[in-house]
Amino acid sequence: MEDFESSSLGRVTVYSIQGCPHCVQAKATLGGLGVPVCDVDVGKHPELRARVKELTGRSSVPQIFFNNIHVGGNDDLQKMAPEELQRLVNVVRKEPLPADAPPLPEENPTESTSGETDGEFVCERDELADLVENFKHGNVIGSHRKGLTVHKKSFSSDQLVDWLHKEKGMARAEACSTGQAMMQKKYMVSVRGCGEKEGCFGEGRDALYRLLEHDPHSALNTGRMAACIPIPEANSQTTLNTELILKLFSEHLSADGKSVDYKGMSGDPAFERYCELAIQLQRVELLSLSREEKLAFFINIYNALVIHGNLRLGAPTNMLQRYKFFNYVSYLIGGELFTLQDIENGVLRGNRRGMAQLLRPFSKTDPRLQVALPDAEPLIHFALNCGAKGCPPIKTYTPKDIDSQLRTAAEAFLENDDSCLVDSGKREVRLSQIFKWYKADFGGTDEKLLKWVLDHMGDSPKKSSLQDVISAGKTKVIFLPYDWSTNGTH
Repeated sequence: MEDFESSSLGRVTVYSIQGCPHCVQAKATLGGLGVPVCDVDVGKHPELRARVKELTGRSSVPQIFFNNIHVGGNDDLQKMAPEELQRLVNVVRKEPLPADAPPLPEENPTESTSGETDGEFVCERDELADLVENFKHGNVIGSHRKGLTVHKKSFSSDQLVDWLHKEKGMARAEACSTGQAMMQKKYMVSVRGCGEKEGCFGEGRDALYRLLEHDPHSALNTGRMAACIPIPEANSQTTLNTELILKLFSEHLSADGKSVDYKGMSGDPAFERYCELAIQLQRVELLSLSREEKLAFFINIYNALVIHGNLRLGAPTNMLQRYKFFNYVSYLIGGELFTLQDIENGVLRGNRRGMAQLLRPFSKTDPRLQVALPDAEPLIHFALNCGAKGCPPIKTYTPKDIDSQLRTAAEAFLENDDSCLVDSGKREVRLSQIFKWYKADFGGTDEKLLKWVLDHMGDSPKKSSLQDVISAGKTKVIFLPYDWSTNGTH
């Protein structure tokens, strides 16, 4: 791959902006082709904007060129026939860069000082994004009372239909269809408890709705509209999590993954870019994810959300603060609210009750139940980091070979004496509190727990000692104190 890159005569040029998931996906695809790729941020190089628009006729990003051949945006790239893509790759490898190749920045670029990083260029916008933006400022949204409850920032189906009819000239039937499309694309949701069947929209119904960005639970990725065209989540988990989160982790984690430089991360422009991309989680498609994709996506999101919560709200310091942190720190993902508890116990543990929970996270009618794994996956406990020193190290995970990655994490966790200690003389096994809190995931009894631990240890003297202790019988299991102090380096 590197030989091809070094011997190629031409180049691929990508014009992009920060915070654009389609740009990241396109660059990830192009990066695997084995040809030189030059990424030009038109937010940082405003002197190129007019020329790019002249060459492409577009003001959306990314815009992609193979030498001087314009192929379009990310959607065009992803839909391109393999043989056509290979033809373009061969052009870059074999043909020198022509004189009319798209321009690159000057050596001393003009920095944008307006505070905007994207100028007039925008991510590939969904066809309804501008309409929703207009509606948001159309003086329709307000407070509505239902019984004793006042629902702020809400609107009725009739109000939306009337606005579409009067302001956009739509027939009422077309306006109703547009309202339904806004629901299907997760721009808006019905206000629960207001008489509306979930997912349905129609004129004259006694129901209230709310734009997704006006979610009242104050998820950390709300307050702005996700205007980009949603990309398949199997891809967006790679673009959102693996690239930016890995960059943040590599620069602000200790070598062993146990400590986080929160202060350094908070001032890193990459964290702001991550926050921009996190907004696009509002409307991603989750139902098509495989088990492996769910595991990688939600583990990475959990660990990033803990860090995001620590940066925005501060680290919890007592039991009550920890309860609130894990039950209220959240993201809007695919139109639904997911707290840290929801991700861990609802999705990754197959909808099992967590600590201090009387009920399962998702009821039988909760749409989030469709995303939950069918069964609890015990190995997730060695990948989720709750922001405390007693937690496993932070890493990023990918769908491919996820089970192998998680098993490796479990082996490393068990090899650490802070997590697993075998005392052959006393016939005692001392384990992390994690095994006590989630004993049901490891079999439910001490005997089954010890067998699970033995089966998931790597070959080592500790494993041999554990085997001897178990074989001798009457093994005593003791759970070690948990270190809840923050994993921050400051």
